[in-house]
Amino acid sequence: MLVAAFFFAIMGALVKIGGQTFSSAELVFYRSFFGLLFIFVLARRQNLQLRTPVLGKQMTRSILGFVSLVMFFYAINALPLATAVTLNYTSPLFMATFAPFMLHEKPRKLLILAIALGFVGVVLLLKPSLNGDELLAGTIGLLSGLTAGIVYVHVTQLARAGEPDWRTVFYFTLVCTIGAGFWMLVHHFNPVSWTDLPLLLGLGASATIAQFAMTRAYRTGNHLVVGSLAYTTVVIASLFGILLWGETLSVDRWLAVALIVLGGIISVRASPR
Repeated sequence: MLVAAFFFAIMGALVKIGGQTFSSAELVFYRSFFGLLFIFVLARRQNLQLRTPVLGKQMTRSILGFVSLVMFFYAINALPLATAVTLNYTSPLFMATFAPFMLHEKPRKLLILAIALGFVGVVLLLKPSLNGDELLAGTIGLLSGLTAGIVYVHVTQLARAGEPDWRTVFYFTLVCTIGAGFWMLVHHFNPVSWTDLPLLLGLGASATIAQFAMTRAYRTGNHLVVGSLAYTTVVIASLFGILLWGETLSVDRWLAVALIVLGGIISVRASPR
């Protein structure tokens, strides 16, 4: 999970750098296309079955994941990296909110505390004193976390239906590649120069490595430890923001980040496995 967190933070930094040249949809395309090729080649070499008996559920999860990713990349380019990543990492709080209804599970009382802490942090982070542009981007970043929370509930349902992790990742990258590619065709396309290739390949590679490392961590590790360590992405992304762009947050906004992270960790530890 620490490997995944490190590469997710690198992905966020590369998205912020790439945002000076490419749109959010284009960055989603390049991030997804690399992973799609990798999984497709892997599946062919190992004779893995790509056909799924739950195509509708896979499509729902993938489309929601695509929307969440576009919003997340937009927020990264409009906000300090630490703020954008933290807002996206409200997803466990939203998952804790929706899971009892979608998975027919009885919520634990500790989850209410986790959700309350997290959303106090959200209010502090998106306080009205932010200017209009940041407030819009912050709202979109929060919506990316909400959508991702619903996505993770769908991932849980797919796992219970017997779908392997790699197949779920395959359909997600397929939908993201097609959706972002279509967006590029009808909206706007920025030509890729040779100097852009290292950044775009790094974006695709870091996202793919992080995705597989996270999947393996959740499959083989203690879910409480893994879920808590996932929040090191916020810490590493914050360091990248400080070192690369000199980003600084006020004391109250760092407090907000801490509350969201604390709420997320508690929700992970209070959720049924």
